[in-house]
Amino acid sequence: MKNIDLLADSINFIETNLCESIPTEVIAEKCACSKSTLEKLFRYVYGLSVHDYIIRRRMMRAAELLDNSPEMSVLDIAVECGYSSNEAFTRAFRKIWNENPSDFRGRPHSVLFPRLAVPILQGDEYIMTRKSYDITQLYDLFREREDCWFVCSDIKGLIPINNISNKAGDIAIIETLNRMMKAAGEDDIVFRIGGDEFCMLTASSDDEYADGIISRLEAMNGDTFCYEGQEIPLSIFLTKTKAQLHTPKYDELFTELHNAIRNSR
Repeated sequence: MKNIDLLADSINFIETNLCESIPTEVIAEKCACSKSTLEKLFRYVYGLSVHDYIIRRRMMRAAELLDNSPEMSVLDIAVECGYSSNEAFTRAFRKIWNENPSDFRGRPHSVLFPRLAVPILQGDEYIMTRKSYDITQLYDLFREREDCWFVCSDIKGLIPINNISNKAGDIAIIETLNRMMKAAGEDDIVFRIGGDEFCMLTASSDDEYADGIISRLEAMNGDTFCYEGQEIPLSIFLTKTKAQLHTPKYDELFTELHNAIRNSR
């Protein structure tokens, strides 16, 4: 319970103070633990450092503002996200999104870096999940679209891509997101549920609609993305599913979507 409470407290503190200066030692102090304890636990459960999580969440916020706030300049958004200069903000944004904020502006964003979820309770045991993302903000939409199709995806052969470079793996994940967004209809929502796993909640219960999305995505399989002058082919597993829950519950729906992906391989 202590470790679970520590993760919950640290994530809550980060999210509340996301755009402030929050060194890891300050977060650890607020959570009544040492910096090394917090870092080790964070890396073990989530596979990234506290600092990396903060940067990813800030850049998710920046993407939202670039999409939804055309009245804000890039510098305004940089300041809103905790940066004092355009240059520092642009470097951080490029590292995460692989392009400049000015080029990204006006493009619909998706939930690439949602808030991380704390370990979940199953029966009498807490399960430490390494790749769980908190998509509870979409709960109302899940309920509204109970009969609509989910289209789920997972990268084929991400390990060989990561063996080239972890940065190449990051670009592959962004490319997968871009393909999902390209294939999505205007009212479809794309969100991330794992390290390289995405789902699209469509606005349709029609089989042909979901099959059409899958066909468009399958047609992109084998297309390449560029990493340092090297063209790397990318393909993804695809499947469609409907929630089997009369009243969708986040934890159960999350498990269902992962199972649908696993069964498609």
